[in-house]
Amino acid sequence: MALNLSLSADDIRTLFSDAMSQMYQQEVPQYATLVQLVEDINQETLRTQHALAQQLSQSNEQARLHLERHGAIRVGSAEELNMLGRVFALMGMYPVGYYDLSSAGVPVHSTAFRPIDDASLQKNPFRIFTSLLRLDLIEDPDLRQQASTLLDKRDIFTAKARLLLSQAEAMGRLNTAQAHQFVSEILETFRWQQHANVSLETYQALNKVHPLIADVVCFNGPHINHLTPRALDIDAVQQKMPTYGITSKATVEGPPRRRCPILLRQTSFKALEEPVLFIGEDTKNAHTEAGTHSARFGEVEQRGMALTPKGRALYDELLNRARHTLAATEHNNQQYQQQLVDIFSEFPDDEQSLRSQQLGYFRYQVTQEGLEKTGAISVTDSLESLIEQGWVSGMPIIYEDFLPVSAAGIFQSNLGDSLQSVYHKSADQASFEQALGCPVLDEFELYAKQQQDSIDEVYRILGDNH
Repeated sequence: MALNLSLSADDIRTLFSDAMSQMYQQEVPQYATLVQLVEDINQETLRTQHALAQQLSQSNEQARLHLERHGAIRVGSAEELNMLGRVFALMGMYPVGYYDLSSAGVPVHSTAFRPIDDASLQKNPFRIFTSLLRLDLIEDPDLRQQASTLLDKRDIFTAKARLLLSQAEAMGRLNTAQAHQFVSEILETFRWQQHANVSLETYQALNKVHPLIADVVCFNGPHINHLTPRALDIDAVQQKMPTYGITSKATVEGPPRRRCPILLRQTSFKALEEPVLFIGEDTKNAHTEAGTHSARFGEVEQRGMALTPKGRALYDELLNRARHTLAATEHNNQQYQQQLVDIFSEFPDDEQSLRSQQLGYFRYQVTQEGLEKTGAISVTDSLESLIEQGWVSGMPIIYEDFLPVSAAGIFQSNLGDSLQSVYHKSADQASFEQALGCPVLDEFELYAKQQQDSIDEVYRILGDNH
């Protein structure tokens, strides 16, 4: 059912992302410092790299650069995931992609809720990487049952949030005041809770199985575990973190630095060790045991071009080929990045090759020269011919999604670098989609549609001018 809101889904998403950022900067002051660092680097990059600044301006990327780019949350049950899907739909965010992180030692599978059309992405590209705990990966039956019981007892949404969501779905609208209240109520789901819902002993038992399991199960709310601004030069951010009093993870995840950035590069500061009160063993629901919990951190991302299935296959092949080589340098970012550069020398690093070899997705538009030469243009000319003549230009489509290996790397670095869990069960997209209540969308289909829509528009414009 289409929702006829007083505020558009894009407006509600912006309200939500702004409120989330304000809350997280208050809860995690070091994240506020990280946001300032990224802003400083971005301004310097735009000032010194004129070609990049011009490209970002032409593609409207600069206008959305200051907006929060993504956050992440982990939930424990099918009902919680399903409810979040309904919440995000009200914000114009839909599940894109299925990510099996268990193969990398993290007992969750995930999707990314995000806008999917060009107009919404340009207004606010905010996305939430949302993970569902896989209880089936807890081998101890007693602990698995205990975790399940704890999750069954909690409700991570306020009664008012549920009511407002039901009203929006039933009536097809929320007025402006209701939309603001809805955002405020949903924010409570993402807020940090200092009181655990278990004893310290139970927390430690679940934490020993996997810290992420304890993080999901042992609190009455999932709390946002990180937010991520977008950097234009992530290597500069990584280098300058210590001068801002921030301790970064050892290496930048993802592809190496390139002239034509591809996919997604990420780094983060270490998860904070925060005080928590646990339920005392000898008391009923009284929080008398003091302890700590590490989960929340700040992340930085640098986004490049979305790759086609062919381009992604080449990326995965190169990364897999070099896995053992990279492992030897994973605690030295300079050596690690140089290894990546050497490995990816086989991956074309100019837009013409990326386009002609169909490795990346592009958005095409008629140039001013093309509009002025309409009398000489035939709409039967090939796209490449029109580009060569300067009548059509291509702009890389920004990658809006995630890389499973990088996501797992960020999670692991903030759960303990020595943690090396191994899970032998395979991906289970069917059960994830059953919990979600709908299929996840295919990212490649979305990018291909963006590209084809732009090509169709090019020929429509040229045809209209004859």
